[in-house]
Amino acid sequence: MSDILASVISTVGGILGPHGPATAWAAHSYAPADFSVHFFLQLAMIVLACRVVGWLGQKLLGQPQVVGEMIAGVILGPSLLGLLFPHFQGMLFPKETKSVLYVGAQLGVGLYMFMVGTSFQAEHFKAKAKSAASVSLAGIAAPFLIAVLITPFLLKVPGLFAEGISRANATLFMGACIALTAFPMLARIINERGLAKTSLGTLSLTAGAFDDAASWCVLALVLATFGGGPGVAVLAIGGGVSYALFLMVFGQRLLAPLGRIVERDGEMSLTVLAVTLMLFCLSAFLMDAVGIHAIFGGFMLGAVMPRGKFVEELKKKVEPMAVVLLLPMFFTYSGLNTRMDMVNSPQLLLIALGVLLASIAAKGVACYIAARLSGEDNRTALGIGALMNSRGLMELIIINIGLQKGIIGPTLFSMLVLMAIVTTVMASPLFEIFYGRKARETGELDALDGAVAKAA
Repeated sequence: MSDILASVISTVGGILGPHGPATAWAAHSYAPADFSVHFFLQLAMIVLACRVVGWLGQKLLGQPQVVGEMIAGVILGPSLLGLLFPHFQGMLFPKETKSVLYVGAQLGVGLYMFMVGTSFQAEHFKAKAKSAASVSLAGIAAPFLIAVLITPFLLKVPGLFAEGISRANATLFMGACIALTAFPMLARIINERGLAKTSLGTLSLTAGAFDDAASWCVLALVLATFGGGPGVAVLAIGGGVSYALFLMVFGQRLLAPLGRIVERDGEMSLTVLAVTLMLFCLSAFLMDAVGIHAIFGGFMLGAVMPRGKFVEELKKKVEPMAVVLLLPMFFTYSGLNTRMDMVNSPQLLLIALGVLLASIAAKGVACYIAARLSGEDNRTALGIGALMNSRGLMELIIINIGLQKGIIGPTLFSMLVLMAIVTTVMASPLFEIFYGRKARETGELDALDGAVAKAA
């Protein structure tokens, strides 16, 4: 009896360990059942952490739910949970299961950006085309100019960049990192603040999309010089532009029958939903395959989907699951690759502060000036600058690629993580100060939840 009890205790204690093949002499490895048992527990913990931290962020700090979810992802990683309880964190998120979590993360963020695309207002963009182009250009040009100025100093600090990296490649990479706008974060903030159908929201989202796409193209150029070959850059840029043009010219006409079917039936059938999700998966696949990112495939397809009843039904059936269950995996996956204990000396702290200030000036201030010069009023321009300065998890994606490809070292990676978090956290409060409060007072925007408004 005691042997049975000991065996049960041992089995329960090793439930999150690698079981491997049934044969005793075979080497232990993770079997399909091991991935499954980890995945469901990970998902439960992720949803719990994101809802709790997001709620606290809303009630205490006036931050959108999405910012709390971003912080929750970092909390679940080695920066906090792994620091305080390394054994538990290692059992909960073993490195062997990160690939499964990565796929779920891409599905979540891609599906969410598909839904965001369905709210894209082309009319607003056409009316604000000059402002959007100016803001987008400033959001690209200024960061690369700043990168030209600061990269030579960063190259002198050992360990920030890979040994032997050229100044041109280092500058291009830094420029891409600073130019990024947190496209998924920006979309969530715009939706949660009631800006999805406003000209300011459309302008910011459009400019952010262009800036992010440009940054990914620059990253493709850098990777091409790191052994990928010129084909990497040609495929990324050529494929992305070709697909975008195809959707712009033919997308609405090809997809219009789906909208007519839903309007005729008064609801979206499972067949129409299946076709829609299949098209989303193919669109995400195309952008991933050419080297841009799945989220751009989802967003571009969503932007040309039929409007009206079709979008209403699609949001009812897809959005809750995407937002509550799938999207948090995206934040946690990036948080698992984040180490906040790498900036550990006064010199490195000063460099991190310098990178942060330079990034804010290159993105937020530059976009504000561009919006003013293009004719926007001061309040709107300040709101645009605050939103465009947010970098969030898109920044974490690109710097993770840089770390994995050997372009940057762990120390610079941590500095850029710090920059991403600070610029994202400051975006919502600054937006409320510069634009949101006044807009709600005048009735331009819906009122926020009372506790959130008070904290903000």
